Amino acid sequence: MEREAPALSNSAFPDRIDFQAPAALRKWPSLQNQRRLDGFSPYLLLESTLEECLRVLMNKPVGTLRLYEIHTAPQPPLVEGVLSGEHVAELARLRELARLRDFL
Repeated sequence: MEREAPALSNSAFPDRIDFQAPAALRKWPSLQNQRRLDGFSPYLLLESTLEECLRVLMNKPVGTLRLYEIHTAPQPPLVEGVLSGEHVAELARLRELARLRDFL
């Protein structure tokens, strides 16, 4: 007997995130894989959507994620104006869950 996938209700996703919102992927200058904070600021790598910035960043080596930031309009409570590499993995997971919900 074939099992059906459990239905995901909208209540499982109370906070909708606009992954098509404008965003910018930025990288901090680094020395020996550490951020250079002494007079430096992050430089622009990509201006696109939040989804595209997430996709590009998730293809970077895990050990370098702390060197990147995504700048976008805040979408409380889940999306802050500046997303550090540490927050990106969770946001990418939510993006995949949203795709699954839309598919079902």
